[in-house]
Amino acid sequence: MDICKTFENASKCSVNGTPMECFMVLSTQAQKISIATLCGLFGTLCIFENSVVLYLIFSSPGTRRKPSYIFISSLALADLLASIIFVSSFVNFHVLNGTDSSKELFLLKLGGVNTSFTASLSSLLLTALDRYVSISRPSEYKLLVTRKRAWAALGVLWAMCVTTASLPILGWNCCTLNSTCSELFPFVDDNYLSSWVCLVMALLGCIVYAYAHVLWRAHQHVAYMGKHQAQVGKQNSRMRMDVMLAKTLVMVLTVLVLCWSPVLILMIYSIFTKLTDHLRKVFAFCSTLCLLNSMVNPIIYALRSKELFSSLRAVFFRFKRRLRGTDDSPEGDSAHKSSVAETVCEDDVHVT
Repeated sequence: MDICKTFENASKCSVNGTPMECFMVLSTQAQKISIATLCGLFGTLCIFENSVVLYLIFSSPGTRRKPSYIFISSLALADLLASIIFVSSFVNFHVLNGTDSSKELFLLKLGGVNTSFTASLSSLLLTALDRYVSISRPSEYKLLVTRKRAWAALGVLWAMCVTTASLPILGWNCCTLNSTCSELFPFVDDNYLSSWVCLVMALLGCIVYAYAHVLWRAHQHVAYMGKHQAQVGKQNSRMRMDVMLAKTLVMVLTVLVLCWSPVLILMIYSIFTKLTDHLRKVFAFCSTLCLLNSMVNPIIYALRSKELFSSLRAVFFRFKRRLRGTDDSPEGDSAHKSSVAETVCEDDVHVT
């Protein structure tokens, strides 16, 4: 593998030659089977879960009109695209050792992965800001966060993600600029990788800040309610909801940090020093954690919502009824009515 460490920038731009093969770091059949299994498992579950979330949101007039669910639908769409594009490209390259016919085609696929994962994180940020506004300025929430503003924010978000991901194919790559190439991605300029890492870290920092504020406000409310035990009923119920919200937020931040930290740390490390083959293999396995994050997102952000869970129950009972060929199911009707009757207040607790 010495040739992989000494080739010049001009040879790095080869597609079918040895330099491209240097990025195919999985050297044993066991490693390839492991990656294929992880991608197959996470990818299949991710596609199924996010497809279900999109169906539940857009099949109900009540949910598809709420800004909170508009943001969650964007998250589900981004994660769905991420799972399809990432799994197909990653398995083809690292497991099947397939090379594309041109640099442009490879960068187009990489841009698709980049767009979907960046859009996923950006949607998480909008969801976090939505929760931030709902708990910071509850009386003004409906005036500040409207459907029109929600769709406008998503338009800006996706436009930014597509533009950022398109820069390498538009010319910001090490072949066109004859600059230093990344050791992790073929054709990718180190300066572009640095900029993308900074963008992702800024998104993660804003998400953590927003949720930390929500968590702090929930903690304040629990402490306040603890000092006023005499006032029961609604207040005790609200305190239980705040505790539930706090637990959910801790789960959100833990999953986010665990899934993205290894990849970002290795990307930053690769910018400043040469990576060994072992570290590049570690990076390949750590990349599947981003896919894991896309798989877990629907469970944390969508299916913990009472409204969507009730809709899911209604769909399940309708499907069960069709299989049995029976008449209307009272359980399904009850679940559907429960779904329609959910309030924005409940969304603030169960959709984080």
